[in-house]
Amino acid sequence: MLPFLLVSTRPEDVIAAEEHETFCRFSGLDPDQLHQIRLEQGEEATRELAAVDLSRYSGVFVGGSPFNTSHPQAEKTATQVRVELSLGELLDRVMAQQIPFFGACYGVGTLGVHQGGVVDGTYGEDVGAIEVTVTDDGAQDPLLADLPRTFHAYVGHKEAIRDLPPGAVLLATGINCPAQMFRVGPSAYATQFHPELDAPALISRIEAYKHHGYFRVEDAEAVKQQVTDGPKVEVPSQLLSAFVRVFAR
Repeated sequence: MLPFLLVSTRPEDVIAAEEHETFCRFSGLDPDQLHQIRLEQGEEATRELAAVDLSRYSGVFVGGSPFNTSHPQAEKTATQVRVELSLGELLDRVMAQQIPFFGACYGVGTLGVHQGGVVDGTYGEDVGAIEVTVTDDGAQDPLLADLPRTFHAYVGHKEAIRDLPPGAVLLATGINCPAQMFRVGPSAYATQFHPELDAPALISRIEAYKHHGYFRVEDAEAVKQQVTDGPKVEVPSQLLSAFVRVFAR
């Protein structure tokens, strides 16, 4: 089997390593079957991604990020500007070559904006578990066909898709954020929720990003406790194993 590619943009070494581990664990891939490029690390990573021969991969994952796509360009750091440019060039190739793509959370912004959707702060959601509902179109999609029509998933985001890209298919929705999962074309997917997270991984991120404005710093321990006491989140990770099963070659 050809390996998969994971593009990460998280500057924290521990969180980036955890991201690779959970993507491997939930997708069923061995670590050497999921090549990780940490795009935030500098120009060398940008050149590495630009040189990747996508035909040598079964598909591409993009993980979450502390970056917000919808921030005004003048407020973005040089690193974010470089990362977004590099991801845009990657998506140019992904869409032209119809390479299977799965973007989690930040992937909504990258794929959505690249394809002409609108991302802004209208539908931000607090950190925690929400109920996701699979649409009729979603129930026919091979990634969701074996999942229940409703399930809990972890979210935590300041921005989201307000208007889907032209031609995008809405696969799953939520009460406070209407676009929880969509597909563009035959094999480009994005979820607003995090299928790569279990409770320990989310708690780790709460600690890592408690100064990033997702909640008040003094509320961090309470947010962690809400995750511990909240609904069990077990279904979303099946999307990653389904993606590998459907598109591995």
